Amino acid sequence: MLTVLGSTGSIGRQTLEVASSLGIPVCALAAGSSVKLMEEQCRAFSPRLAVMYDENAARALKTALADTDIRVASGMAGLIEAASLPRASAVLAAMSGAIGLRPALAAIEAGKRLALANKETLVCAGELVMAAAEKRGTEILPVDSEHSALFQCLQAGGDAEELIITASGGPFLGYTARQLENVTVADALKHPNWSMGAKITVDSATMMNKGLEFIEAMRLFRMPADKISILVHPQSIVHSMVRFADGAVIAQLGTPDMRLPIQLALTWPERVKSLAPSLDLTRTPPLTFLEPDTAAFPCLALALGAARSGGADCAVLNAANETAVHAFLRGEIKFTRIPAVVEAALTALGGMKADTLDDILSADAAARRFAEDCI
Repeated sequence: MLTVLGSTGSIGRQTLEVASSLGIPVCALAAGSSVKLMEEQCRAFSPRLAVMYDENAARALKTALADTDIRVASGMAGLIEAASLPRASAVLAAMSGAIGLRPALAAIEAGKRLALANKETLVCAGELVMAAAEKRGTEILPVDSEHSALFQCLQAGGDAEELIITASGGPFLGYTARQLENVTVADALKHPNWSMGAKITVDSATMMNKGLEFIEAMRLFRMPADKISILVHPQSIVHSMVRFADGAVIAQLGTPDMRLPIQLALTWPERVKSLAPSLDLTRTPPLTFLEPDTAAFPCLALALGAARSGGADCAVLNAANETAVHAFLRGEIKFTRIPAVVEAALTALGGMKADTLDDILSADAAARRFAEDCI
């Protein structure tokens, strides 16, 4: 049985589509505040437990589901309960932001297979999370298309010399720093290849998303920063590659459809027919690869710097970026202010310790306060 954390978001909705196609029963759903959609999902999948992080939303959902046997819970306690339900064999973690950290750790401690779509979990607390998974013997399978691709390539065995993460380049590929000065929210949300939530789509536009994926790959695959690289690949057909000690490069190719990595995380090591269309190589455009432009997209450089500096810098980076992106989406700051806010937070708060979960959450909170003050 499956628990879906973040069921009303883009990944969550696609996960339920995959679960329905595979006949996987759902025992718990959790989301932030989208009551209407959560009610629809509950009536379609009949989970034992439904959780709304927002207390008011939970009360509204409880009223809406009064004619059912579905129990409604709320807050962080509810998320943690959903993540550790005894009936669940797998937990799909897709809640956006640092809010997903504690539930992911709860799933690990409960011995669930963790299908991880919340990259902030590993960005902010990767060493703690991986240590907990190793101690408990819990599987963590990546849902990000790039990390799913790396995972698949690594199954070839042998010594990996380099992990190569591909990036679409987002909607502003080829733009100069000056051209980016006046882009709008609507411009930033026009991703050329992928259909994603607003926050991750803006992260793709700033290339912060690729920096976060770089950090996630370091943690998940236990690879040093100097053995990971990023290439811009506008066609989004090669999802990532691994270079091995003998010089061979193995790549995973597929259509840009998140249902593929979601399904693999739920069914591995089995492969079954997917809802996503198969890749037709005869109709695939020429595949091109470029070096990323960190001058025009400084968020990527900031993320790579935080990855190498250690401590709580990655948590500070993530929290400041999340705060700045939401401010941009609300129309409060310009697109080019996002990296400026992140850089200011790293300058002011860099070097904080990250020995415990409380340390990391403290750094996260401090970075959010600092970023709000900047904005």
